[in-house]
Amino acid sequence: MERGSTATEREGEWARHWQYAGVPGLDLLRARYVRHTFPRHSHEGFVLGAVRRGIEDVRMPDGTISAVPGSVVMINPEVPHAAHAGVPEGWSYATLYPAKELVADVAAETTTLRGTVGFAETIVHDPDTARLIHEVHRAAEEGNALAADSVFRIAIARMLRRHGRSLPTRGPLPAAARTAALAQEILVDRMTEPPSLEDLARELGTSPFALLRAFKAAYGMPPHTWLTNARVRRAQHLLNAGTAPADAAVMVGFTDQPHLNRHFTRIVGVPPGAYRRERARTYKTGGACPS
Repeated sequence: MERGSTATEREGEWARHWQYAGVPGLDLLRARYVRHTFPRHSHEGFVLGAVRRGIEDVRMPDGTISAVPGSVVMINPEVPHAAHAGVPEGWSYATLYPAKELVADVAAETTTLRGTVGFAETIVHDPDTARLIHEVHRAAEEGNALAADSVFRIAIARMLRRHGRSLPTRGPLPAAARTAALAQEILVDRMTEPPSLEDLARELGTSPFALLRAFKAAYGMPPHTWLTNARVRRAQHLLNAGTAPADAAVMVGFTDQPHLNRHFTRIVGVPPGAYRRERARTYKTGGACPS
């Protein structure tokens, strides 16, 4: 990989977050982090990660897991999580971010799973699958579309057969969850000028603390944290479409580009400028990332 313009480098840290045209619907991240801390956030699609060196501590709703070399982390869509280094030297890893539709297609072709497909476990010791995740990155960086797509599908099929499940369907929501869902809709609609917690609670006919409890129970984070995550997600879509970071910052409700830079880098792992430049490139060939 070309260092500098497409990598974040600070005290031995580096990262590349990109897309490869040979595997539509897939984002890739290869990185080494030492001091970087991912705040609580969630993704629209899946997170499938394999640590190469060091230890990554991932905070999930039911506790912290430690990802070591040979393990595979599997996080379903919309599951809130955070991460930081588990050892002083940090961790280096490769992560795949496949869209829900891409995983569903593989499941329909290779398994008997039906309905909404996901993973039953968050972390497993599976060195062979961890190796496949790294091989997807290597093939994509070399511009080998046949290998990247083939190995990706083999890895997903293997994970689904070993650890996949049909996720439970949601029934009627209880009153508190309905209130949280309405609050979420309001925050999405008014992303650039969101109401205060008190105004939002008053509009929904509840109290601020009751709304905080209901929202966190439904989405795993308080409304202000969820809104920051939603703004970063929307900024990703805008950057994917070629919007300049300064314009994206205003369009999603951040005060200015420095605010977008700070939150985007913390959640995505790279600055918005580097993220956008990667998507503006055509990936026919590529070199290896530093390790």
